[in-house]
Amino acid sequence: MNATYEPLSVVTAPKALTLVWRQVAEVLELDKGNILRSPRFVFDVPSVIRLTHYIDIRSRQNRVTNRHRILSRDHYRCQYCGLKGTVFDLTLDHILPRSRGGRTLAENLVTACKDCNNRKGNRTPEEARMPLLTNPSALYYGLERLALQRSADARPEWRKYLFLDHADEIEESVSTG
Repeated sequence: MNATYEPLSVVTAPKALTLVWRQVAEVLELDKGNILRSPRFVFDVPSVIRLTHYIDIRSRQNRVTNRHRILSRDHYRCQYCGLKGTVFDLTLDHILPRSRGGRTLAENLVTACKDCNNRKGNRTPEEARMPLLTNPSALYYGLERLALQRSADARPEWRKYLFLDHADEIEESVSTG
């Protein structure tokens, strides 16, 4: 979490512990029952940490498109053949190839398996006769929040920091109202 209690991202337990150890972050919640061992020490694993200094996320949102954000947007599925895969099985494909002026923007990138990416080559989907299963859309801040919400399903202690308990109350009142 940011210093303002705004959710930023999910990090590994060793990374979270390193941030706390360096006094860059403070522990808000512990992952009860889980410990991390080093040759000399035993540490309680943090579940929620908060940075001690504010990070401006607006500058992060304007960076060049991130590979994991595109894969997540496309649900780790090839947008040509529908094959589901992992980060290691899938590539990013420029709809309009870069050699033809295509830019590296979310609207011009889709997830593709290696076979489809090679088959399409330096052509547009129409030229390769490989229609897209979905139309790519721009990435937005809500994509990261959605990933955090999905992760919170297995971590009930995160719900109050993501304001999910309040969101559930609103949804219930709207559906019953």
